[in-house]
Amino acid sequence: MSPSDAASSLAAKFPSAITSEKEFRGETTLGLAATAIREVCQFARESLGFDYLVDISGVDHFGDDPRFEIVYELYSMAHGTHLRLKIPVGEDPCEAPSVTGIWPGANWHEREIYDMMGIRFTGHPDLRRILMWEGYPYHPLRKDFPLEGKPSDTPGLAFSEVAPLAGGPFVTVPTDGTTQVREPRAHHAGEPPRPEKFPEGP
Repeated sequence: MSPSDAASSLAAKFPSAITSEKEFRGETTLGLAATAIREVCQFARESLGFDYLVDISGVDHFGDDPRFEIVYELYSMAHGTHLRLKIPVGEDPCEAPSVTGIWPGANWHEREIYDMMGIRFTGHPDLRRILMWEGYPYHPLRKDFPLEGKPSDTPGLAFSEVAPLAGGPFVTVPTDGTTQVREPRAHHAGEPPRPEKFPEGP
């Protein structure tokens, strides 16, 4: 069974749920109505053999409506076939159905999306943060969350402060210098950059 065969089977079974179909470099992506995701995934696993949920990820299309998108990467061990499903998620309510009852491995994926993006998964058995602490008021992978972070304080538990953007992968100064020159945060306070030393050749 090829990805296009799987897409055809899903389109025949759920004609009103499929909103788009794209082919790119041998990969098939189906856009779905969010309300149909659980039923479509159940059929994909039980009838089409997609027994492995590779990943679930959240995408923030900040400025668009609907703002968010959830992407499901499915794989069939028996057929060696990959299929991608996508659903839109709005901001109010910012939620989607959980697929943990179909693939138990979805548990941590959905918790991470909830933690980082703020999308709630209805029907999840234990939806709580997985990276940030409980009580942290923000969702750091949203596009309107600043790179320097936001200050927060949970008394007796944890706190965060704004980080100085003196360097790093997103804030660097164009130069032909070494890593120590490009990354000011690697310097000790008040010390000038030290030249990198390399062992002398024979």
